[in-house]
Amino acid sequence: MAVHEHPHRSPRFHLPSLRGNRTAPASEDGVATLSDTHTARAYAFASLRLLTGFVFLWAFLDKTFGFGYATPSGKGWIDGGSPTKGFLSGVAAGPMESTFHDWAGATWADWLFMMGLLAVGVAVMAGVALRLAALAGTAMMALMWIAEWPPAKHLSDGAPSMSTNPFVDYHVIYAVALIALAAAAAGATWGLGKVWERMPVVRDHTWLR
Repeated sequence: MAVHEHPHRSPRFHLPSLRGNRTAPASEDGVATLSDTHTARAYAFASLRLLTGFVFLWAFLDKTFGFGYATPSGKGWIDGGSPTKGFLSGVAAGPMESTFHDWAGATWADWLFMMGLLAVGVAVMAGVALRLAALAGTAMMALMWIAEWPPAKHLSDGAPSMSTNPFVDYHVIYAVALIALAAAAAGATWGLGKVWERMPVVRDHTWLR
């Protein structure tokens, strides 16, 4: 009896084992795929964060020291130049044209603008206080968008504005990038986000994250 039952038991014994071997690698592959996707997303956001932060930080450095790019050598903030005068005095379209002309070169405007660039740049590159950085950076980008006023086809003197898009320009892209970084909590990878979030004051006030 035992000899005759053995062939019948053998398939029944091995069949679950074969199914188990087929299922395990599929499950492991799924976990590995999810892990790889999460890692790729984290690195993508970290890269975006560093590049976006450097845009703000470089603007601060160039305007402060006059490296010869957007700010000519010898015209930096430390040389007595005004970071806002050239840009704001040149506003030639939009509903705040006269207001920006009044602000151009004002000491308070220079300090507020430069401290904003520095704070946003350092925070975003370090991966800390991303929510505050997104709020401050978006406000700055909104004001600069209004100053350039892309919806205008012509400037106040009638000359073509050379606007290529009535709504979306690089200021909008930077603002959306800052908001996305804050929403994704993108400070942990290549940043100090985890250290920042463990600080007691940050744990007690989540808006500081």
